[in-house]
Amino acid sequence: MDGKVKKQKQHQQKHSGPKAEKKKAKKQRGSAEEDERKRNPKAFAVQSATRMAKTFHRAQDIKTRKHHIPLVDRTPLKPPPIVIVVVGPPKVGKSTLIRCLIKNFTRQKLGDICGPVTIVSGKKHRLTFVECNNDINTMIDLAKVADLVLMLIDASFGFEMETFEFLNICQVHGFPRIMGVLTHLDSFKNNKTLRKTKKNLKHRFWTEVYQGAKLFYLSGMVYGEYQTQEVKNLGRFISVMKFRPLVWQTSHPYVLVDRMEDLTDPDKIRTDPKCDRTVSLYGYLRGTHLKNKGQVHIAGVGDFQVSDVNFLPDPCPLPDAQKKRALNEKERLLYAPMAGVGGVVYDKDAVYIDLPASHVNQQQEEVRPTTELVQSLIDTHATLDAKMAASKVSLFSGSATLDPTDISEQSSEQEGLREKSVWDPKTQRERRKVLFTEGEEEEDEEDEDASGSSDDEADESVEEEDQNEDDLSTFLKEARLESTKATAGGGPPVKKQKLEEKEGEGGETEELAFADSEDELENSSEESESEGEAGRARDSGHCSEEEEEEESNDEEEEDDDEDSEDESMEEEGSAADDMAKSESEEEAEQGTLRWKEGLQQKASEAFLRQQEAAPNLRKLVYGSVVEADDSEEEEEEELGGLFRVSRPQKSKKFQANARDCSRFNPDSSHNWDLEEMLNSIRDCFVTGKWEEGQDAATLLKEDEALYGDFEDLETGEIHKDQTGQQDEAEYSENDEDDGDEGEESLVKVDDEEVQKNKRLEKKRRLKERFDAEYDDGDATYFDDLKEEMQKQAELNRAEFEDVDDETRVQYEGFRPGMYVRLEISPLPCEFVTNFDPHYPVVLGGLGSNEGNVGYLQMRLKKHRWYERILKTRDPLILSLGWRRFQTIPLYHIEDHNGRHRLLKYTPQHMHCGASIWGPITPQGTGFLAVQSVAGTKVNFRIAATGVILDLDKSVTIVKKLKLIGYPYKIFKNTCFIKGMFSTVLEVAKFEGASVRTVSGIRGQIKKALSTPPGAYRATFEDRLLMSDIVFLRSWYPVSVPQLYNPVTSLLLPVGQKDSWSGMRTLGQLKHDLGIRNKPNTDSLYKPISRAQRHFNPLHIPNELQKALPFKSKPKQQQRKGKTPKDLQRPSVIREPHERKVMALLHALSTVKNYKRNKAHTLQHAKHKDFLQQKKKEEEAKLKRQKEAQKKLYRVMGQLDKKKQRSSLKGASQDN
Repeated sequence: MDGKVKKQKQHQQKHSGPKAEKKKAKKQRGSAEEDERKRNPKAFAVQSATRMAKTFHRAQDIKTRKHHIPLVDRTPLKPPPIVIVVVGPPKVGKSTLIRCLIKNFTRQKLGDICGPVTIVSGKKHRLTFVECNNDINTMIDLAKVADLVLMLIDASFGFEMETFEFLNICQVHGFPRIMGVLTHLDSFKNNKTLRKTKKNLKHRFWTEVYQGAKLFYLSGMVYGEYQTQEVKNLGRFISVMKFRPLVWQTSHPYVLVDRMEDLTDPDKIRTDPKCDRTVSLYGYLRGTHLKNKGQVHIAGVGDFQVSDVNFLPDPCPLPDAQKKRALNEKERLLYAPMAGVGGVVYDKDAVYIDLPASHVNQQQEEVRPTTELVQSLIDTHATLDAKMAASKVSLFSGSATLDPTDISEQSSEQEGLREKSVWDPKTQRERRKVLFTEGEEEEDEEDEDASGSSDDEADESVEEEDQNEDDLSTFLKEARLESTKATAGGGPPVKKQKLEEKEGEGGETEELAFADSEDELENSSEESESEGEAGRARDSGHCSEEEEEEESNDEEEEDDDEDSEDESMEEEGSAADDMAKSESEEEAEQGTLRWKEGLQQKASEAFLRQQEAAPNLRKLVYGSVVEADDSEEEEEEELGGLFRVSRPQKSKKFQANARDCSRFNPDSSHNWDLEEMLNSIRDCFVTGKWEEGQDAATLLKEDEALYGDFEDLETGEIHKDQTGQQDEAEYSENDEDDGDEGEESLVKVDDEEVQKNKRLEKKRRLKERFDAEYDDGDATYFDDLKEEMQKQAELNRAEFEDVDDETRVQYEGFRPGMYVRLEISPLPCEFVTNFDPHYPVVLGGLGSNEGNVGYLQMRLKKHRWYERILKTRDPLILSLGWRRFQTIPLYHIEDHNGRHRLLKYTPQHMHCGASIWGPITPQGTGFLAVQSVAGTKVNFRIAATGVILDLDKSVTIVKKLKLIGYPYKIFKNTCFIKGMFSTVLEVAKFEGASVRTVSGIRGQIKKALSTPPGAYRATFEDRLLMSDIVFLRSWYPVSVPQLYNPVTSLLLPVGQKDSWSGMRTLGQLKHDLGIRNKPNTDSLYKPISRAQRHFNPLHIPNELQKALPFKSKPKQQQRKGKTPKDLQRPSVIREPHERKVMALLHALSTVKNYKRNKAHTLQHAKHKDFLQQKKKEEEAKLKRQKEAQKKLYRVMGQLDKKKQRSSLKGASQDN
């Protein structure tokens, strides 16, 4: 098994079957089309220029319609999980769909959906599912953070009001991607009805979202779950979907909280249960960067200051970047703390492990150390101090125990070296590494072999892991044997290998002081020299650059196989390693307290050795720097062919008794006047012989052949060797004629290679120049803009690319995609005591000015589906930005003269202005209004929508005020008016104002009168009557009520979170208190009794009558009386004979008229038949003419074709 290497199975192409047939047909079809084009090009040519232009324009229209304004891509390299909100009315299948999708992606079943559920769905994709209940507060909050909305619709019932409410909320707060899902389709028994219902629902959904919006059909359920293939298709669409960045989300940081912890002191809660709490909230940061100590708003709670922010290890990390098609089972992570799923929960300074009792009993024997440790932490009943006082420690197996009194003289720094916390990125948890002595280290590694297999996250099964480890061990054994044979002088330094392992394992966390003397205190005096050198791997500023490179090499080697390193290094030991183990075991058996002998002396020696080490001043001043390798250092020993160990004590920089680490005394022990000393270093220079076959003179000649040309920058003279001149001559010939490249063959192979490279370089330059000139011809402004945004995005990513997270956070804040922990100190206790995981907690970051409250000017429109109109000064609940709050708006409309006139009610089907007192929000932010968030109403709940226009009090709202007065004295056109004002001062303020009467006579206020108070003199266009009413129309400024009442729905008890009620309207108060309005008697309708008024006749003077035109002069005409009897015409009385004659004539005329009418009717009917017959004949005639024209045109066309053919034949013969 050691010698076998498992090879990846190669892909075998199908030679038969449907796939192979499909590929063959595709290839044949493609070749056939190409043959057709070559054989008959005219058939594929442009037939109609007009049609081609239309097609081209249509294609360009479609392409341009897809264009969006390019935005800078600010998505991080590891983006946060996509928030998928599942919305729908009750009992429509939301929880079932989430469970099916989670099972599809992770192969795990989830019971109750509580809070956000985060899963890993692919190599680069993570999803967070949130279920949205029917509460309007939840719908508003989740619409602001959703990336994708799965809108469930009960097809058997149709659209419900909650669907349209959520769509309108999304339209206001930035429209995320929306996919419809039809459920309950199995209730349709008739196929035709099902198809018709699908079509109707689809088109109505397209009307609300956009044409072509995706609508999925879940046909039925099998054993309480949706069909696997349909859920898989839905999951594929979700995985490949792209998302458009929304303005509000990309400009504000926000966290969808998936875990909440109460950090308040328990003693404080015990003494005062109602005290304010300190709470830590956890979740993925989304949107933009979040600064520490910033201001945030918790939707449903209020505004708060963040006490502290930390980023934690990702609890649901993406799998490692490796080429594979699917995730293995261990990478299908599921993280839902509120639902009790996800075994490990991370905190700022601890890791909580969910450990059920049954799990402990089953695996007690397998992972005994880990389980005992966790179980002891769970079952603890005594304080840490009491345990420390009573504890006894056994350093080695089978040795005597130590009391705390035995080791009281040991310093705190040395005690701290017993344990070290190491973050394991593979298992995503913090592992507590114990630093043992050499004898105990072997036992520790054996324990890790027993318990470390459960922490591996490999792609294959356990057997394949063991096989890979065996392969690696055999490879390392062979490498060590080769290095042992090649190394002269003794066996490999075994102890250095152990120390190199320790350095690689603990390289991630910072070590404490005196760490480099730890091994020397444990080992014998013979090994102290080599042990002290390995201890210099700690970063104390005294290590050379070579040692830094060795450390980095070691860390790179460990990164290749991080999980199984301890096991492999333990199993890989050669014969020398076995000898080292036996020596360390013998030392352990000699006595467990041998390390305490001569502590003071060994500590002083370690201190002197640390001071004597040659310092690197640049590392002391600048930190880690890159320098050239020091040629004065001696050769280093290779360990196993992989690692190198430096010996600074033997180097020339080592000074015997130096104390000052900032001084460097050169070594003067060598006599450089002797010829032997000079010969010893002769080959160290450029002109020497470096190795066998690498003489300096030979290499310089070869370099001259390759790089012989150079330019003197001072004189400008260009020096060329012989081959270079030949190259230039040939290069100039190539410039004249590109086809004559390489005519002469060169003698040397190297010269030929150089010539070939030059030709390729020249071609590449010419191609780049050609591309630069001609490829930019089709580039549009849109392409240039996209390229500019792409460059900006790359620049943004490269700025902090190589900086560690701790430093980046200080400069740019916490970036999106991080899993953060926010600590918020004064939080109401009801938030913790009434916490319900079914209601989402959205924590939104506020801008610099968004924490202030002031006047806002808005444009508002009552929603057309809301039944009632909105009244000014009625409290309204607005959703604006992250907040939901209640305020009192004033509605107004702008007149043509710029005056903002107060409206009592919102107008129907048109916008109006609104002024409120609320939180400062950027201009252009959309909002929606509801009158109540308590309960579920039958009707549509969204009352109005609108947008923020201005953030100041520049608009002055005025309302109309009519002052009424009555005349009490009339002197022609002058009147004395009383009852309008009460003092002389009020009259003085309105002097010169315009007044008018109800009958329309205009006037002006002149001056106040002394008595009665408030009376004034006014002049009018005409004489007034005592019954006239005079009124003055004025405009009175109105102040906006300052009410800002945040909706604190999350503070309500569990089960009552959808019953928040704020300030009630006046009508609601009267209704609740049973108060009935007493009507004003003047406002009641009464029967109107008006006396008949008699007006005097109009009197026109005679002089004026003469000047008037005739039509305006009064006409003095008398009435016509009765005609006198003598002037009346007498009646004629006929004789009997005359009466008979008249009767006969009347009968004859009647018969004649009857006959004439009958003849006319017959004639009309005949004429109608004649016209129909004529019409048929005309149609037949036209048909014959058309057929004749067709025959004629056909013959003419054939003749034209014959002529054309004959002319073409004649033209070809002429040629």
